[in-house]
Amino acid sequence: MEMPSELIRKEIYEGWKQFVENLEKSMEMLEKEIDFTSKMQNACTAEWCQLTERTFDEISNALFSISEPSWAPDEDSKKLRALKKKVHDVYAKYKNAAGA
Repeated sequence: MEMPSELIRKEIYEGWKQFVENLEKSMEMLEKEIDFTSKMQNACTAEWCQLTERTFDEISNALFSISEPSWAPDEDSKKLRALKKKVHDVYAKYKNAAGA
């Protein structure tokens, strides 16, 4: 019995694409939190820093360990590279907000 490879490939790709979109949304939420907190005096508490570091770790681990499907369109590859760059940019914002 043959497996419906095109259907399987489509399902894998759709799941991968949704995962990347969710990581992107998470990074946007984290960036908004950092932007908001950086405007407040004394808002960068040790607890906030620990939680932010942990969130960065979770997003980074998921993002940098994701394997890109070989059949993914170029625009998805570009989006993934841009998101990986954004992690570094947002982390720099965080370090600035945390005063480190």
